[in-house]
Amino acid sequence: MGNAERGVAVGELVGRTVLVTGAGRGIGRAEARYLAAAGANVVVNDPGVAIDGHGRDEGVATAVVDEIRAAGGRAVADTGSVADWADAERMVARAVEEFGDLHAVVNNAAIEVDKGLERLDEAEFDDVVAVKLKGTFAVSRWAARYWRGRVSDGVRADRAIVNTASGSGLLNPLPTQTNYAAANAGVAAMTAVHAVELRRLGVRVNCVSPSMVRTRLTTPVPGMAEAPSGGGPDPRDPVVVAPLVAYLVSDGCPLTGQVLSVRGGSIAVNHGWSRGARVTKEGALWTVPELAERLAELPLEDPFDRLATALGGALGVEGRDRFEAVVNAELDKG
Repeated sequence: MGNAERGVAVGELVGRTVLVTGAGRGIGRAEARYLAAAGANVVVNDPGVAIDGHGRDEGVATAVVDEIRAAGGRAVADTGSVADWADAERMVARAVEEFGDLHAVVNNAAIEVDKGLERLDEAEFDDVVAVKLKGTFAVSRWAARYWRGRVSDGVRADRAIVNTASGSGLLNPLPTQTNYAAANAGVAAMTAVHAVELRRLGVRVNCVSPSMVRTRLTTPVPGMAEAPSGGGPDPRDPVVVAPLVAYLVSDGCPLTGQVLSVRGGSIAVNHGWSRGARVTKEGALWTVPELAERLAELPLEDPFDRLATALGGALGVEGRDRFEAVVNAELDKG
């Protein structure tokens, strides 16, 4: 058992079959290894594409399967694309054919193309949304279709879907991430809808939102590539997400419809968009001058302030202005 699987309660997921998408690298790989170490049968899905979705390397998924098997676990590779409707159906079928059933799906697959709005082209938007949002939908849909059939046949079991979002789209208005942020926000919204829809089938649906985790998508961020000195726990290691995912897919977990942020050893419940302060006028339409006056009285948050807080705390007026200038200068490059 490797360092990534220390602390696993061996056997706690024995008999459970879990499909993990985007499991060839980073968070997905850590999740797949952790789940297998806990006894789960794992379908390791990854077509082995580059960060922007181009290229293909089937050896990426196979390498993770080899690692799991070498440690005594059970796993098979799948190299289909979650954005392909037929591939999504096939990977669900593969789990059933190989292990006899499917108990959980972990939707982790994602790609990134980071560009300012005026430079982002149609294909770059569509490709990111196709993998993150459509891919989450497609795999979940085919899994739900299979589970509905099992219930119709009189076979009812604890099932689970764990989606993956990000602070980008939920908490942080990160520049250059129009496509990625929109897709992640959609995944969180879909989580709540599917939790309501699938409860009748015994399926729980939750979402994890990792933050400050070291992956190939985040290593360009200053400081992310550095591991802590002294050999202590690494709060940025992708494995920090895995125990929560293991709990969410475990038989008997009561949680459903939750979006949970993970940052190091901290797990927080997200409540999404919620109503805040308001102004009210009864009996007549608002006038524009009235709105200009009354809305200015509300405690409105500037998105740059929210971003600055998320990335490092309060900056003050001058610090906030400098921060905005740095962001704008970066967006104007290229």
